[in-house]
Amino acid sequence: MFMKAATAIAAFDDDIMVPAIAQGKNLDYEGELSIVIGKTGKNIPRKEALSYVAGYLASNDVSARTWQRDPEYSGVVPQWSYAKSFDTFAPLGPMLVSPAVAGAADNLRLQTLVNGEIRQDTNTNDLLFDVAYIISFLSQGSTLERGTVIMTGTPDGVVLGMPDPKPWLKDGDVVEVKIQHMGSCVNRIVYDQAKSTL
Repeated sequence: MFMKAATAIAAFDDDIMVPAIAQGKNLDYEGELSIVIGKTGKNIPRKEALSYVAGYLASNDVSARTWQRDPEYSGVVPQWSYAKSFDTFAPLGPMLVSPAVAGAADNLRLQTLVNGEIRQDTNTNDLLFDVAYIISFLSQGSTLERGTVIMTGTPDGVVLGMPDPKPWLKDGDVVEVKIQHMGSCVNRIVYDQAKSTL
């Protein structure tokens, strides 16, 4: 579990602006189903959890793996939030699909493509924990405020799990995450020209 900054949120067609500090730092995609909470709740029973869902989105949990996992950057224990919270590192959209349409979102095809090449191709029924369980678990002792976005995790096919030499994302690459009935996030990787402050 980790938190991404609210400023990481980007539109479904925005550029993913990679700051100087994350350029060349093993940039990766993570195609994911996201849940948007529709009403504030705490200690939500699993059987009531879907009533707290405003809708579902396609999303991309962009990650700079060097800052997440390399001890020279992240320290001895891998960390998550910094490596995943740069501005625009959480594209969402393009539409919010109601549970009235998608139900528990537990049988939808999810695909991630890079420059048109399929990298991830699975179904949301492959999630280790279903939507109701995730909401109930995260609400234990912690308030889930209306508007909270929960990214549910990514399937096999990320660059991190590929053999060397790994095809890390680079400037100009186009990443598409699409989920059945939910449309696609289509975002271009753009190296920000602002210089590092260090």
